[in-house]
Amino acid sequence: MKCLSKIAPWSVLVVLVGALSSFAAHAGLWDEIAMHGEDVKYLVMQHLYLVMVSGGLAIVVAIPLGIWMSRPSQRTGALVALQVLNIGQAVPKLALLALAMGFMGLGAPAAIFGLWVATLLPVAVNTYEGLRSLPAHLIEAAEAMGMTRMQILRRVELPNALYVIFAGIRTALAINVGTVPLAFLVGGGGLGELIFTGIDLNDIGMMLAGALSTALLAIAVDLLCAQAQHWMIPRGVRP
Repeated sequence: MKCLSKIAPWSVLVVLVGALSSFAAHAGLWDEIAMHGEDVKYLVMQHLYLVMVSGGLAIVVAIPLGIWMSRPSQRTGALVALQVLNIGQAVPKLALLALAMGFMGLGAPAAIFGLWVATLLPVAVNTYEGLRSLPAHLIEAAEAMGMTRMQILRRVELPNALYVIFAGIRTALAINVGTVPLAFLVGGGGLGELIFTGIDLNDIGMMLAGALSTALLAIAVDLLCAQAQHWMIPRGVRP
């Protein structure tokens, strides 16, 4: 099952890219896709900007929140925080962006806020679960050595929970990359401009240029996260 969980996301992305590429080749659309090369370069940068800002803000907020929720003295607060985060995750992504646009107007700020809300839950929950699932004897051994609570958190709990935390970050960024195309609908830019404009104009080449670029970008982001996970997790606690 562990092998399947590692292979499945890559299989889906590879199959998606392969299917889109095969369709484009069969329909003779590669020349039409190539016509949008300059647009793709410009919009990929917008797409990455939205992913990095909203995802970075989510990580900065969600990891401390998950740490706070994992403390034994915060059980009631953790339940309340989890319910609030679940509500934010349950709201459809397009509705989140529309609500953000209603308060903040058209443009990148509304898109970033909506994406930030959509990205919080996986990171916060995985941080919480990763810290709560640590064997009690590790904490007891650290306490017996005279470590303070902060030292235990920094030297024992976080290093052992990093694998689970990174799984949440990878899930969150995958959601983020896939949701950013919707940001075009609230004036946020990104590759959604090619996808939705191609649909409106019935221009399959334009639509595929945006869809293929989004799929490849998702693969690239996941690869970068996998490399960061490999280098940041201490060798002794890797599964």
